[in-house]
Amino acid sequence: MVVILIGYMASGKSTLGRILAKKLNYEFLDLDDFIEKKENAAVSDIFNLKGEIHFRALETQYLKELLASKNNLVLSLGGGTPCYSNNMETILNADNTKSIYLKASIPTLITRLKNEKSTRPLIAHIETDDLLAEFIGKHLFERSQFYSLANATITTDNKIANDIVEELVLQLF
Repeated sequence: MVVILIGYMASGKSTLGRILAKKLNYEFLDLDDFIEKKENAAVSDIFNLKGEIHFRALETQYLKELLASKNNLVLSLGGGTPCYSNNMETILNADNTKSIYLKASIPTLITRLKNEKSTRPLIAHIETDDLLAEFIGKHLFERSQFYSLANATITTDNKIANDIVEELVLQLF
């Protein structure tokens, strides 16, 4: 089975994905890391040198490649992946795949992101918590229609990682 974790940046996709994969004895992959290895370039460099449209095409290509694999896999997607190129439809129609939306509130996301701005190019320029809240809120408004199509939703606010992973396992089996 391929377990797909979707959600906004800092919702816990990579952290929880690693723990879940270990618990299930599955392979773990972060789609952005996979793209960087395949393209031998950082995602930020791909964006800067070739543009977002090129990056989104690569994202779709590699997502389809990974969905076609018969391996047991936990796959963490970038926050925008489900929102482009009919990727969410591709995920929902793929065989032996389960998608889970890791839902975090705006206050939770602000708390997690405000100290990570230097490593998150999308928000590095945002100076205040209020502006960050506005940015996140706008994105969530645009993206929630895609995220909400996932096979299951788990809220991550005020929960420890191991408890969330237990919820994930219950959703899967």
